Amino acid sequence: MEDTGAYYLADILALLLATVVIVPIFHKFRLGAILGYLTAGVVLGPWGLGVITAVEEVRHLAEFGVIFLLFILGIELKPEKLWQMRNLVLGLGLGQLLITAGVLYGIAVWLGVNHQSAIIIGFGLALSSTAFCLQLLAERGGISTQMGRRVFAVLLTQDIAVVPLLALISVFAGSVSGTAIDGYNVLYAIEAIIVLLLVGHFLLNPFLSKIVSSQDPEVFIAAAVLLVLGVAWIMDQVGLSMALGAFLAGVMLADSQYRHQIEADILPFRGILLGLFFMTVGMGIDFGLLFDKLFIIVGLTIGLMLLKAFVVYWLARISGARHDISAQAAVLLSQSGEFGFIMFGFAALAGVLEPQLAQMLILIIALTMALTPFAVKLVNVLLQKFYRPTDDDSEAYTEFVDDNVGHVILAGFGRVGARIGAILSAADVAYVAIDLSQERVKKAREQGFPVFYGDASNVKVLQAAGADRANMIVIALDDPHHFDRLVPLVRQYFPNIPIHARAQDRYHCADLISQGATTTVSETLETSLRLTEEILLGSGVDEHHVKKVIDEFRDDYYSGVVQKVTEDKVVMGELKH
Repeated sequence: MEDTGAYYLADILALLLATVVIVPIFHKFRLGAILGYLTAGVVLGPWGLGVITAVEEVRHLAEFGVIFLLFILGIELKPEKLWQMRNLVLGLGLGQLLITAGVLYGIAVWLGVNHQSAIIIGFGLALSSTAFCLQLLAERGGISTQMGRRVFAVLLTQDIAVVPLLALISVFAGSVSGTAIDGYNVLYAIEAIIVLLLVGHFLLNPFLSKIVSSQDPEVFIAAAVLLVLGVAWIMDQVGLSMALGAFLAGVMLADSQYRHQIEADILPFRGILLGLFFMTVGMGIDFGLLFDKLFIIVGLTIGLMLLKAFVVYWLARISGARHDISAQAAVLLSQSGEFGFIMFGFAALAGVLEPQLAQMLILIIALTMALTPFAVKLVNVLLQKFYRPTDDDSEAYTEFVDDNVGHVILAGFGRVGARIGAILSAADVAYVAIDLSQERVKKAREQGFPVFYGDASNVKVLQAAGADRANMIVIALDDPHHFDRLVPLVRQYFPNIPIHARAQDRYHCADLISQGATTTVSETLETSLRLTEEILLGSGVDEHHVKKVIDEFRDDYYSGVVQKVTEDKVVMGELKH
């Protein structure tokens, strides 16, 4: 028993070591974490150093990464986002998926592949990598750009299509194995889905409220994991995929006030296990097949990228995009992605795809992902050198504004935070508020305020609230100790975002500014000044003189804050020397 434990511990250490060494290298060269994980798997697998031999045992654990990925996909799928992007989703997104899959299906059938396998191949290769594209897109202005909106619409459509495609593999697997897919089983599965959605709508928030009231973060995390895996298991029991169950669990929580905290708690599980999944894909890559069919695989890879780029380019042009925007979107979406790995892996295990064919497809996906960053750079160089927009290319575009882009993040929804939120709502300024008091969250949401349960001093919660796309962060927490944690955290992970913080007094203002706050407001000062203003006016002092006295006192107060910060910096500088 001890030898077995030591054996698995050695495998775990090898996986962790490969992750911390190889993945940062790929990040440095902007090749993406997915390719880093694939490479780490290759290094550790049979075609590399041969460190990991129990690939199947590792793969079973890694499949939980796919489950958590589908859960995050479900929890982030908001109906209002779909409605705002309906034209691009139905036109560009759905058109790209169906046209590309249709052409690839025809090519596969022409090459002698059976119809069921050809359908899986067509849709699997038509999908692009959401993680890969969003990473490259972030370097080019994000989804707020014209290109970004079109790329995001295509990725959103593909993400939605993943769930029915995985269900389709289950149906094909049943026909391959001879299992009957009769009307009774379908009806049973539909009933289970309806019951789960009703339970999620009426009982989930009360259940989570009870869990939160225990004031035990570990119990809350356990409840979140229980929800994801429990619904996944139920779907597996009624004959559907566990991935579909995880997606439904996310949909059940999409409108919950606890969604940001749950998403933050689940993300570490998803990240580690999904990275492990891609490493197992790398371990399973058959390099003997690559060497034997090198020219065929390279030719199919280049042909696939050209086909996908061609379809996206012309659909983008039809939607009204300029030539350069269409070309950039086309090359960015020309690769196949992580869901292709998942689909082909599941299809091979289910007997829908021949193992050797699945291996070839996985090799093609990996090569498209490796070539995409270089293709993007090449297209940008060519556009800068040869393309100049004409008057016909300068038409106006309808702006799409996501509800989580350019917003304000309000940390704390107590006395001060609630007033700030009410004023922001009255001024039609989009914001997301985060608070750890479930009573406050419940009451605020009942009044229609966008308040979510979560710990604002947790970077994962801030990321889930869209801090990387927000205009600013306003800190209105009641507990000063949270201020001192939150300001350095925000400045570390989001160095360019403005931070406006509530403070207790002059010294607290100085501390927060020295930690990275952009502006601070002393609550004791403003209360004192407002009371003094009323006292002076009530004593018969002239209104203009009162305003002058108050303004001078306020300026002296905050100049003292600046002076203290400067003195502290001088002292710190002397200590360093």
